[in-house]
Amino acid sequence: MFTSEAVTRGVRVQVESQFDPERSEPSRNQWFFLYSITIANEGPDTVQLLTRHWIITDGTGAVEEVRGPGVVGKQPILKPGESFEYTSGCPLATAFGLMEGTYQMVTEGGERFDAKVAPFTLSEPYTVH
Repeated sequence: MFTSEAVTRGVRVQVESQFDPERSEPSRNQWFFLYSITIANEGPDTVQLLTRHWIITDGTGAVEEVRGPGVVGKQPILKPGESFEYTSGCPLATAFGLMEGTYQMVTEGGERFDAKVAPFTLSEPYTVH
């Protein structure tokens, strides 16, 4: 399991990623990774997650960018002290990759900012037999 953590204006984003062998077919160059994210509002203002922006780099250096509204179909509102957790997945054509990105947040006062998601590793575990 791989982890990352970043704090932007009181919004803490923690990530844990892991290889999902049940949804992967390495013989067909298909690897699938799960990532679980906790977004915690440690700041003084209520904030809402509006959009996501992912930068996904596979083992060959190919980059894909993904943008969209919310996460897992939701745009959670977090009061100070609240958190939101979700799990999603990422397919790759290589056994190794990297993800990073931002969540666009807005305060109750209408101020927008990007909460950073620190880079985290997507990697098939290597085993010795």
